[in-house]
Amino acid sequence: MFEGGLLHYWIIIVLMMIGLYVVISRDNLVKKVIGLNIFQVSVIMFYVAMAKVRGGTAPIVGDGITVFSNPLPHVLMLTAIVVGVATTALALALTVRINEAYGTIEEDEIREIERLEDDE
Repeated sequence: MFEGGLLHYWIIIVLMMIGLYVVISRDNLVKKVIGLNIFQVSVIMFYVAMAKVRGGTAPIVGDGITVFSNPLPHVLMLTAIVVGVATTALALALTVRINEAYGTIEEDEIREIERLEDDE
């Protein structure tokens, strides 16, 4: 079923769909942040998996080395991890502030509170 060593791509697709499902189906803001993190991890894994060259070594010239791996995607994904941690921290901080302001982190309850405030 998983020929050619492509199992990791199927795992990436499953993680991506789990993350997307959690973001779409849940009303809890913390669960949405977790879903976005799962989705982000799957994208990072995808880029790292694509950048791997079978039999490739670090791009350092040496005797008898002819196949090199490109380190740029891995470096860019390290940057993406740092940005992801920062955005997660910001999202959780905003969730705490929303909880302080509305007394809930459920999206449908926040919308109802906003609707009631607009009607007044």
